[in-house]
Amino acid sequence: MTRTGIVCSVLFQLVLWFGQPHLLRAEVEEENRILTARAIAHPPVVDGMLNDEAWQEAPIQLPEWRTYNPLFGDTIEQKTEIWITYDKANIYFAFRCLDPEPDKIKTSISRRDTIFNDDYIGMSLDAMGNGQNAYKMMVNPSGIQADLKYGANSGEYSTPDWVWESAGIRTEHGYNVEIRLPFKSIRFKSGDEVRMGIIFFRKVSRLGLSVSWPHLPPGESWMARHSPLHLRDVEQPLTLETIPSLTYGLSQKRDTQGQWNDPDSKIDAGLTVKYGITSSVTLDGTVNPDFSQVESDAFQVEVNQRYPVFHSEKRPFFMEGMGNFDLAGSGGDGNMWTAVHTRRIVDPLYGFKLTGTLGRFTFATLSASDQIEDASDSDERKTFNVARSLFSIGKGSYAGALFTDTEFSGGHNRVTAVDTRIQLGKNHNWSATVLNSDTLSPEGTTRNGMAGQTGYNYSTKRYIFQLQVEHYDRDFQMDTAFYNRTGFTSGWLFSSINFYPDAKRYPWLKRFSPFVWARHGKDRAQRGTEQYAILGLQASFTRQGWFRVDTSMGREPWAGRTFFVRRTQLMGNAQLTGWLRLNASMHLSRAVFYDAINPFSGHSSTRYIEAMLQPDEKFSQNISYRRIRFDRISSGARVYAVDIINTRTVYQFDRHLFLRAILQYDSSRARVLADFVASYELVPGTVFHAGYGSLFERESPASGSGGGDYINTQRSAFFKLSYLFRF
Repeated sequence: MTRTGIVCSVLFQLVLWFGQPHLLRAEVEEENRILTARAIAHPPVVDGMLNDEAWQEAPIQLPEWRTYNPLFGDTIEQKTEIWITYDKANIYFAFRCLDPEPDKIKTSISRRDTIFNDDYIGMSLDAMGNGQNAYKMMVNPSGIQADLKYGANSGEYSTPDWVWESAGIRTEHGYNVEIRLPFKSIRFKSGDEVRMGIIFFRKVSRLGLSVSWPHLPPGESWMARHSPLHLRDVEQPLTLETIPSLTYGLSQKRDTQGQWNDPDSKIDAGLTVKYGITSSVTLDGTVNPDFSQVESDAFQVEVNQRYPVFHSEKRPFFMEGMGNFDLAGSGGDGNMWTAVHTRRIVDPLYGFKLTGTLGRFTFATLSASDQIEDASDSDERKTFNVARSLFSIGKGSYAGALFTDTEFSGGHNRVTAVDTRIQLGKNHNWSATVLNSDTLSPEGTTRNGMAGQTGYNYSTKRYIFQLQVEHYDRDFQMDTAFYNRTGFTSGWLFSSINFYPDAKRYPWLKRFSPFVWARHGKDRAQRGTEQYAILGLQASFTRQGWFRVDTSMGREPWAGRTFFVRRTQLMGNAQLTGWLRLNASMHLSRAVFYDAINPFSGHSSTRYIEAMLQPDEKFSQNISYRRIRFDRISSGARVYAVDIINTRTVYQFDRHLFLRAILQYDSSRARVLADFVASYELVPGTVFHAGYGSLFERESPASGSGGGDYINTQRSAFFKLSYLFRF
């Protein structure tokens, strides 16, 4: 048997053993948790008033809501009343959020998915009832929406935008929220009796606390805590959605001394289709899509970076459902950020996704054909194919497999992976992943490599302990993924103790936690042993505030040499007033200049400050400044100094229409970027964007601070129109 086969066999046996019911059974702390939604004949008007017939019966009687972040198990004065009703097409939720100090409620009229610093009410809906995925929807007191997806394999991610309706109003006793969720927007098992799962949660921003029902004890799987929600005689309508789009772009370039080139204009028409093959299987396809980004990537420091710089996905077709492809153990302090990073698909001609759930199996596929700009053959394309399957072995637990295939110029990169995550009772979980890559270059050379990780987590109200061990062969390669490096074996551990001060004596301090983090490993690529240890303290306050201080030291191999490194850092974040939030950090370190031929040690300092201003509900201003310096230790000579400024100004007329201006400055590249966008979104898919952008570059960047003027070297304008047809 091959090495891959042996490892996979051992992993499979562990999954079978750990997946036994006696290890997966979570203790039920609250009895009679089954909720039954009430069928109605007349749908309510979603306006936040709660005066419709649908809401005239008594609210659902629930036990006390309890805190879960940053405190666990406490109660608060702010009470919440809930109603749930449904008809043949929609499920409706109503919330009356009571507050003894209604004038201190924080809200905003903002763009979708930007309400997380506000007060809000939300729910997590396990629509399939299988404990693997949940729709999370939140609404602030102004009725502005946010939606997230939660997966047992991926955790929480904010990329999807579903079609649903919400309204919110402020009252003399707090605020009200109404939600209409079309059955077309979610995937569930239809029939005479529909069984879902539900969690309700609420954030009170000025207290810096979140509460929920059912209670969410630390360490337990989020998916395992959903309370049963039953509906009767609901059939999911098969969905057919089409989104035709039309995009016009106009751009010009010039060098710093020359004249403008002739304008380059382009008109693109595209089509995206979503078809519900069955009530639980959906096909998405797009042809000639407009994959331009409405918002530019924020400038980041790219000088002297050992690892590649990550840019998140912002294109709607790729954003929805991508958490299905995540592997256990990715993200966090792990080497692999994500197994499928769709920013690698630059200019696709088409794309297809097939996703669904059949019994205990969840599956997802992705295929795309990407035009290669610098290919000698203009018709040459790079194809991406990804297939993923997950088998539920209990709520929050699964065993899965992943296959990725990238083809280009007669070469290929193919990766096979198996992974698992097991919830071991209330406070423990374990994960493992094994990957094997097969690579053939266009020149005919072959490379094969393995990679893997295993991790363990223990969490209670008092203690947190985490452990992960990783291995990556030097010849491992995964073209669809985003990861830091190969050719190393290492392990790290994290341990923390939580202390909860007396609330009467220290009402402003919620929790403080001393912690330690340590890593040890062998870096074969850089020919050395790595060691690192961190000792620190983190505290949580009212007003969503937190503060962290830590110091660290260790040894880092690079280019055959081992360097002594150390760092001290301070960071904090707080909502100082209802209109001002500050985020700041400072790092002082002895670090490495990562030159492949002549690396050396230096003193590095980083200072960062960000101010988020919201003088009224509709206007917001974000300003951030980062400065990094690096001085050579041996001579004290300045190696580099980088200043990064990012500003973002938004005026939101209502939930649909906003104006945004972005201004960014990067001293290392001597450039300034200005972007202006007007955007109208009726619902996800029905949008109009109009934008203008300019790039300014200094004439003589090499001349230092006394260089030439900044010259406009690129300018562009675009218009995009798309419309969602839902049948």
